[in-house]
Amino acid sequence: MHPELTKHVGRLKYRTSYSQNILNHSIEVAFICGILAAEIGFDIKLAKRGGLLHDIGKSVDHEIEGSHVDIGEDLVRKFGESEEIVKAVASAHDPQPQSILAILCQAADAISAARPGARRETYEAYVKRIEDIENIASSFRGVEKCYAIQAGREVRVIVESTKINDEEGALLSHEIAQKIEKEVAYPGQVKITVIREVRATAIAS
Repeated sequence: MHPELTKHVGRLKYRTSYSQNILNHSIEVAFICGILAAEIGFDIKLAKRGGLLHDIGKSVDHEIEGSHVDIGEDLVRKFGESEEIVKAVASAHDPQPQSILAILCQAADAISAARPGARRETYEAYVKRIEDIENIASSFRGVEKCYAIQAGREVRVIVESTKINDEEGALLSHEIAQKIEKEVAYPGQVKITVIREVRATAIAS
């Protein structure tokens, strides 16, 4: 690798995206790219190189005008990387990647960025997601109260026992889960628990 390009890789240590360190992310993407390449019989070294350089534009995107994808493409071309690497960097976020290496880089990038704990979301986005989940659960007939707990990974739904029977409660949990799945973007799973409580009270005097 060209010494100047190596310096740019080093500069990624001081950049973050959603609190995820870009150098650590790029190294992780390189490893994942290599694993995926081995599974399909692709050049492992080339895949790792593409993964390491996929976000190289972020090393200077605060100094140069333009998107980090365009800047990265110019950098790897300037410092003599192969055409396959140039194409992979250029199509880092292209919905229709034009090469196997580009597809591997996109897949590895998505795996690294979306894994639980990799990135922190803004407080506003977190609150909005919790509100969206609670509003969806509240919109169903017979729901009295609902609470999103465990950072939105679980929803407790309390229903009115006079309006929802046991069979309907089981069905309701599936309906809420399906609606959340369609309308709320969230990595991982959300557990829906429907609670139906019947109380009988008598007073002896």
